[in-house]
Amino acid sequence: MTQEHPGRVPLQAWEAAKPKNVYAHDENLQRVLCAYVGEDRMSALEPRFHAFGETVASIIDPLLRPEYRPEHQPRLRRFTPLGERVEAVEFHPNHAEVGRHIWSSGIMALQREPGRLLEQATLFYLLCYVGEGGHACPIACTAGLARALQWHGSPELQGQYLPPLLEEEYDRAHRGAQFLTEVQGGSDVGANIVRAEPADDAGDVWRIVGEKWFCSVIDADQFLMTARPRGAPEGTRGLGCFLVPRRLPDGTLNHFSIRRLKEKLGTRLLATAEVDFDGALAWPIGRLDEGYKIAIGVVLNTSRWLNAVACAGIMRRALVEASTFAVHRTAFGHPIAAYPMVQEHLVTIRALTEAAVASTFYLTALFNRLELGLADGAERAFWRFLVNANKYATAVDAGEAVHRAIDVLGGNGTIEDFSVLPRLYRDQLVLETWEGTPNVLALQVMRDFARLEIGHHVWRRLESILAEVKEPRLRAEVRAVQVALDRLRPLVGETIGSPVHMHAHARRLVERLMRVTQAACLLREAAWECRHVSSSEKPDVVAFYVRRFLTPGYDPLHDSAWTTTLGQLTSTMLPTSRRQGDPT
Repeated sequence: MTQEHPGRVPLQAWEAAKPKNVYAHDENLQRVLCAYVGEDRMSALEPRFHAFGETVASIIDPLLRPEYRPEHQPRLRRFTPLGERVEAVEFHPNHAEVGRHIWSSGIMALQREPGRLLEQATLFYLLCYVGEGGHACPIACTAGLARALQWHGSPELQGQYLPPLLEEEYDRAHRGAQFLTEVQGGSDVGANIVRAEPADDAGDVWRIVGEKWFCSVIDADQFLMTARPRGAPEGTRGLGCFLVPRRLPDGTLNHFSIRRLKEKLGTRLLATAEVDFDGALAWPIGRLDEGYKIAIGVVLNTSRWLNAVACAGIMRRALVEASTFAVHRTAFGHPIAAYPMVQEHLVTIRALTEAAVASTFYLTALFNRLELGLADGAERAFWRFLVNANKYATAVDAGEAVHRAIDVLGGNGTIEDFSVLPRLYRDQLVLETWEGTPNVLALQVMRDFARLEIGHHVWRRLESILAEVKEPRLRAEVRAVQVALDRLRPLVGETIGSPVHMHAHARRLVERLMRVTQAACLLREAAWECRHVSSSEKPDVVAFYVRRFLTPGYDPLHDSAWTTTLGQLTSTMLPTSRRQGDPT
């Protein structure tokens, strides 16, 4: 037997150093949750999180690896050997095994009871440590469809179709899908032309005719669709929202056919298709004239919320991959974690990740209040702003985080079977375009400021968060964020007064708005940690974030403490035995 090459020994140590329980390894998540639910509630919740964190790292992550081989990815099977049409998707056997572990966590069953969104978001965040994995999108779509039925479905629809969506046993559960996009109508949903024809005189049953262009979770058991009823007006006002079961009550396949599966850049374990509907039976969800409101305000906003949770989970995995590699990879006599440029990557990934967690779990807590009927008008207005702006920011920042992590690994970071990072990078690019591209979301936020006048509520909420932070250690950062907020307010006011300026500068303004919002959420967490954690690192993360993203004219070249800051923030991420001094 040949001796193992010595260069591989550190790589083996890197693999061994990765967490065996992704929840137990994530102290930031634990503290954020405790700040929201309190220590007593945490003691009841943590067993579920610990169990699923171990399952994700030790079972789900290894099971997914063979699925990503090209020969094992989803395949369309339209007919049985006898020529019977089934429009089925075949997956690697591991796909169902992974699904069983995910669903048994209770991630969908939690939705039976309102007010459990922090728990659901935590499980989803832990799951997305592995990327989309073929199941994250189905969970988001199922959650949106279930919520549409819970809020707007008739008692008959709820009784028949809601229970299997919230089932805890994977092999008995239904997956949901949402089909909005058409060839000519992407973000311009009002251009959709798929039509709905009455199938009975009472108007309770309809038939869907037309083509949907981008149908993820095409293997789902229930489809939520928009279609234009006969005689309805043009534009979004004329769209109805319908439930289309894959199979009819007698077990026969509904009237649709799959043209082809799309070959996507990322989310490759998720079957996405082009589909023709030829009189598929459908039932309205809510009133026909509320279809667009339900599809966007309930279903799409649920997906946007969970999309942000997924991006935060991907960023966390990027941080773990890069930081553990930097400890064990040696160059020129030192672990690369000792070099300032590598440290800058690690600290930036950490700051972006903690900022994403801060804004997304703040949004989740607000969603809880909305779902429980406790939110007032001001909270609903801030929710409308944050669900769109936060999806924008977390998706864009996830790309930055994974890109930096790949750079830490160097050439190894581009190799598909060396680390998860190439897969995460591809998945993140899809997450960035799903449920509204950055351009679409930024314009939506600015239009809401202009048409709905939500700005007053946004400014007041951010000022209220900053006013809660009383700790002396955080005073300088509070002042800096307040200055950034004051500087931003007139810019937004001027821009929304001009359609040309709005289209030209929406992204710039939403990015700045989210930097202020995330800094405020981080300060809120840091204040809690100053009171409850003996050696909190969050104030230092906040200080870095504020200087890096909000301080006008800040330049690390002119910051004499820059390398010291990087070294300190990096050292708190690494095992004590591996911390090294400056190699230069």
